[in-house]
Amino acid sequence: MITKEYIIEITTQLYLKNGVKTVTIADISKELSTSKRTIYNHFLDKTDLMQACIEQYLAGIRSNNDEIINTCNSAIEAMGMIHQQILKRADYSNTNFYKDILKYYPSVLKDSHSKNSEFAFRELLYLSKWGVKEGVFRKDLDPEVTMATVQTLLKLCNNSKIFPTEQFSKARLTEGIMVTYLRGLCTKKGLLEVEKQKHLYLI
Repeated sequence: MITKEYIIEITTQLYLKNGVKTVTIADISKELSTSKRTIYNHFLDKTDLMQACIEQYLAGIRSNNDEIINTCNSAIEAMGMIHQQILKRADYSNTNFYKDILKYYPSVLKDSHSKNSEFAFRELLYLSKWGVKEGVFRKDLDPEVTMATVQTLLKLCNNSKIFPTEQFSKARLTEGIMVTYLRGLCTKKGLLEVEKQKHLYLI
């Protein structure tokens, strides 16, 4: 039996691999080895299915980040692990995944992306306060400004228009952007932790 959850899982994989525009309901039914009717039994149309896929995908990211934070021993380690996941997603996701949605289905992404951005900011805010508490970040930093800057720098690391992938490796960008900025936030204790965890930022 083809479940709703399985349809979402397989469709999300197709979207991430090929982008959204080129993937049709016919492509999805073929990949599932089922009929279009089976898909329409669970979803009104492609937009409805896409919305479900995006929400599930972003929920998975949030869950993964929560697990990282709960298992890491320091804020700097947690930030490095989360950064790893961001780079990995960028590597295996088709560049048209978000572009197609923004261009052809902007309303689908708007609410989900907004909620996820808010979650990411709250998460980074927590990490900055954790870092101050454990003595690796300077006490005089402004957590909100700092983490908004980190969000912007993360996006910059993945901007292939500014930094063409054939010229700038992820490791080079992370070293020049994220690690350099991170050092500026740190106490002497924090600088030692950055060097200890530096491998997490240079995949």
